[in-house]
Amino acid sequence: MSESLIIRPQEGFQMKYVASSADIVIGGGAAGCGKTHAALIKPLRHVLNVKGYDPVFFRKTYSQIKNTGGLWDASTQLYPHLYAKPIEGAAKWKFENGNKISFSHLQHEKNKYDHQGAEYPLIVFDELTHFSETQFFYLLSRNRSTCGVKPQTIATCNPDPDSFVARLIEWWIDQETGFPIPERSGVKRYFMKDDDVFIWGGSKDEVKSQARYFFDNIDPATHDHYVKSLTFVPGLIHDNKKLLEVNPQYLANLMAQDEETKARLLHGNWKLRSDDSSLFEWEAINDIFTNYISEDKTKYITCDAARYGRDFCVIMVWQGWEVLHTSILKKSDVHDIIRETEWCRAHFKVSKSNTLIDADGVGADTVKQGGYKGFNGGAKPVKKESYTNLKTQCYYKLAEENINVANIKINVNNSNIRIDGVFGNRIKIGAKLRPVRDLIIEDLRAIKRVGDDIDGKKSINDKDQQKVILGRSPDFGDDIMMRKYFDIMPKTSMPIAYQ
Repeated sequence: MSESLIIRPQEGFQMKYVASSADIVIGGGAAGCGKTHAALIKPLRHVLNVKGYDPVFFRKTYSQIKNTGGLWDASTQLYPHLYAKPIEGAAKWKFENGNKISFSHLQHEKNKYDHQGAEYPLIVFDELTHFSETQFFYLLSRNRSTCGVKPQTIATCNPDPDSFVARLIEWWIDQETGFPIPERSGVKRYFMKDDDVFIWGGSKDEVKSQARYFFDNIDPATHDHYVKSLTFVPGLIHDNKKLLEVNPQYLANLMAQDEETKARLLHGNWKLRSDDSSLFEWEAINDIFTNYISEDKTKYITCDAARYGRDFCVIMVWQGWEVLHTSILKKSDVHDIIRETEWCRAHFKVSKSNTLIDADGVGADTVKQGGYKGFNGGAKPVKKESYTNLKTQCYYKLAEENINVANIKINVNNSNIRIDGVFGNRIKIGAKLRPVRDLIIEDLRAIKRVGDDIDGKKSINDKDQQKVILGRSPDFGDDIMMRKYFDIMPKTSMPIAYQ
């Protein structure tokens, strides 16, 4: 008699992840916890027993699906035991009852539209942090079912503090330490998304009570359909006892990494990221709020201007390389920006010649009407240095001469920040109050080195790519970057006194 094979999740992380009934289940966090194996097990209960249950797995690129040891390889260790056969020429498994499990990619943003009209009762994102937020939420619209099984979306991930996933699961993460909060593991939260605004609650009714305006003209019988449940289930390598039995050296490999990589991959820390492409060092970014720097009495103002919309107008007052004050306007026009800039100039005694406004968009009119200096980030770099433009030059110099060498300080106390005329250090984004300190850190982490251009000039990722990382524009990062203009521009004359 042949020995029978039992396929089931291991106790602990895998069991909790597979068993969750939340509409969206995100699992993982640390390397080696068995998240991909658990995701491959998840569809089996229904794919073997319910006609028309055809799940789909997504990986960012097709090569990641087919790589040795990747998602497809892992599935070959599992599905043939259930008499599934691969479909030649396609990354699909067909089971004896006719049901299929498909593997697909979303390499480009436009690939999400390849699935228009599709119906997937189960969607699985392997390494969710590799996808964009818009891809994820668009595919949720394809998460539907007529086979009688409740639709569900599940995902695996490793920690990435720059991704939209970090913001999505922040309730489950200690925002001071970066580690998951144990008692919240697997706990459901509920949310609805109104355009770019997330409304969260501990129940569907709590969410609906915060969004009464949204439901005024909607059939009450359909209200619950707009509210989704989500949970995060963190896992550690120690949850994967079978891996440690078969490959104990994997743990030793993780232990041999640097402290930052260990914190992220071994312990599941969501505040650290080992990323060679980041222009600014992680610890150096965190130090900008507590650095001691040399005293410099010269004062400057930088302003990243913005009109009504999602972007903020950020105005910073500097003394040397210390930010004394930050004004933030959530909605503004030219007159609002000039009025707040003049308040800063008068309060801190800053000359107009040392007041710099981003001259793009609404900033151009502000420069003209206010008589300030204008910053054109797309201009040629100063002294013909090898950068794609002035903005890139300022960012690189900021990293090399200030942030990464502890020569900058930013004050973020309640008394140092004014938001729409009211002092405080938290700003509302969507339905949440976010510390300005966190927004500054996120902005600086979103600035990445990219390969030199065809002329060999140094480059950074463009604004659209930064917005994909942040879900917003890096207004704080750009305003800090502009301060470097005063250091690298030729000094043709002495600064004009305050006027």
